[in-house]
Amino acid sequence: MKILANDGVSQAGVEMLENAGHEVIQTKVAQEQLSSYLNDNNIDVILVRSATKVRKDLIDACPYLKIIGRGGVGLDNIDVDYAKSKGIKVINTPAASSDSVAELVMAHTLSGFRFLHLANRQMPLEGDSKFKDLKKSYAKGTELKGKTMGIVGIGRIGQATAKRAIGMGMNVVVHDKFTDEVDVKLEFFNGQHLNFNLKSIDFDELLAQSDVITFHVPSQKDYVLGANEIKKMKDGAAVINTARGGVIDEKAVVKALESGKLQFAAIDVFENEPTPEIKLLMQPKLSLSPHTGGATTQAQDRIGTELAEQIIELSQ
Repeated sequence: MKILANDGVSQAGVEMLENAGHEVIQTKVAQEQLSSYLNDNNIDVILVRSATKVRKDLIDACPYLKIIGRGGVGLDNIDVDYAKSKGIKVINTPAASSDSVAELVMAHTLSGFRFLHLANRQMPLEGDSKFKDLKKSYAKGTELKGKTMGIVGIGRIGQATAKRAIGMGMNVVVHDKFTDEVDVKLEFFNGQHLNFNLKSIDFDELLAQSDVITFHVPSQKDYVLGANEIKKMKDGAAVINTARGGVIDEKAVVKALESGKLQFAAIDVFENEPTPEIKLLMQPKLSLSPHTGGATTQAQDRIGTELAEQIIELSQ
């Protein structure tokens, strides 16, 4: 089969597919030119990440498409049900990036409570002239041990995040509309492990208890966290969104940062990608990253090989 990896795929995945006799094309095709390219080049499979959209119009325009693959968890950029109704297989890699996203959550959490996002901005500008002033400004960081992390959505990524938070000595509370409780296995070196049972609590309870809240849910019709929910949070708490743009109300978060209701917030995914609002980019209390939650070498290798395995199986 001919496969277009429009948003890229790891070399490990390419090699698996080519060794199985498939042709992999890694040309980046603009969205508006995609239907023509797929048809003109007799593409059987398209692989995408977040950037490329596979909607009804593209599906209708490409009747010979057999498989749509999404490298990652969410499928909100693909009209899944419609594709399946046309006999097209839709695959993704829900487990491949869990650890990578969870580690980014902890990185932003540590950065926020120790002011690293601020220090990293100011040290190059004033580190030589105002070192003592900066030291004094950022000397009131707080430790994660003993703090409460609220995790909204306790699927694979939520569980991976819970393990890391527990490992840092944090108390973990969770809320999930579809899961009452989960058992997470925290693994250490030499085969040692500890098991933890996490029961889903009411969302308002989580808002009231948490020092930092992280979201791991699919795209929603409405905000999961808006101005009303922020009012129910602790004063000086924090918010992290590595899930999907639109899960949190970015304007409400900025207002809460400006008023001091929130101590800091971290955003990896934005409502307006790839052009986030300038107020977000300029807000000093925001720790920002450009949608890199699953962007580690290890995660990309896992995504590529998992997609390849599924395509090879479906083509047999």
